[in-house]
Amino acid sequence: MNKFDVVILGAGPGGGALAYALKAQDLKVAVVEENLWGGTCPNRGCDPKKVLLAAVDARRHSQYLEGNGLKKAPEIDWPALIKFEKTFTDPVSEGTKTGLKNAGITVIDGSVKFVDKHTIFANDQKVTADKFVIATGARPGLLEVDGKHHFKTSTDFLQMTQMPKTVTFVGGGYIAFEFAAIASAAGAQVHIVHHNDRPLKAFPQADVQRLVHQLKEVGVQFHFGVDISRIEKNETGYELISAQGFSLQTDQVFCTAGRIPNDDTLALEKAGVKYSKKGIEVDDHLRTTAENIYALGDVVDKTQPKLTPVSGFEAHYLAELFGGHDKSIRYPAIPTVIYGDPRLAMVGVNADEAQKQTSIYKVSDMDITGWFTYRRLNEPLAHATVITSKKTGAVVGASLMSSEADDLINYFAMAINRQLTPESLKETIFAYPTAASDLTYFM
Repeated sequence: MNKFDVVILGAGPGGGALAYALKAQDLKVAVVEENLWGGTCPNRGCDPKKVLLAAVDARRHSQYLEGNGLKKAPEIDWPALIKFEKTFTDPVSEGTKTGLKNAGITVIDGSVKFVDKHTIFANDQKVTADKFVIATGARPGLLEVDGKHHFKTSTDFLQMTQMPKTVTFVGGGYIAFEFAAIASAAGAQVHIVHHNDRPLKAFPQADVQRLVHQLKEVGVQFHFGVDISRIEKNETGYELISAQGFSLQTDQVFCTAGRIPNDDTLALEKAGVKYSKKGIEVDDHLRTTAENIYALGDVVDKTQPKLTPVSGFEAHYLAELFGGHDKSIRYPAIPTVIYGDPRLAMVGVNADEAQKQTSIYKVSDMDITGWFTYRRLNEPLAHATVITSKKTGAVVGASLMSSEADDLINYFAMAINRQLTPESLKETIFAYPTAASDLTYFM
């Protein structure tokens, strides 16, 4: 039997970061992983997606500049691009596992089931610990429709060696918008099917409408208010059918209707841990309903975005908590990004909510397409909405849409978390001309 101070379930970015931090405190630590070491982000999520986007961005920017310095935009060689992507993903799992072992952290392969709040079985190996941390993440969900076994997932998309001629995404979340931009740039005819007329609900509606319009401009077809009830395989691919008479033929169909927490196979009830379809219940110390069991990352039921850096933030918090601090976790303003065409990024107060409280917030809605930063790239659309406090003048929220949005939103996150005012921003001299040097013009 193996006895540890802390056992971490899940070797993703959050679990791995916590393991190293606890080992530095001279604790006896083990990490259990049933799938790929390193977790979703570097193996089959944000990292490989960003590799694919490098080629997509190069093509799009070349298209913008055709006739303005460039003669012809390049075509994407999808098989070669996937081969390049694999140079990043293939080494991740073994490299992550080896790194943990070299640090003196025990690594255990296998699926986990709790026996009680101090004991698990990892396959047939009994492991006990003073504390457990559940960091098992989430997985793609599948809609309950007839023929749902025909659905492919985001994992499959990132491993496709050939791009189908026609690709359909069922569900209007951020993955659908990102993959639609990628597949369209790679030459596919792309469809997004969504059950209502309001995709990307967490983002301001006006921004979502702009993004939908831009994706339509590059050929993406949207089918709103359609509930798929059945998928049938036929000689030419798959037919998507709704009870209302909608029908769509496609070569490949992906379910992009969200992710579900990996909490349903752990026998959590035997440890007294409460959970639901939304994730594991935790308090403001990331403690579950079992006093010695904690949870972090995408497996947690929380209002904060389920993002890799949030998992890392929670890992840092738990390391301090286990080291003796007893403060409640406090999240900063967290930026989120849709890597669509163009990027859509948001942080802080939502523009839709700010518009309802005009006595508190000033909302500045700006078409910045003509600003030098974007005009030099000949971008078709660049837009910014900035929310400031009427009382202090400090920026409290922003949503950005442009090729620079994913980087620029980080400056806004820093401004919000540091409660910066336009006057304090003017105390910094930024390199010019850059997207950062535009900051003072936003407020």
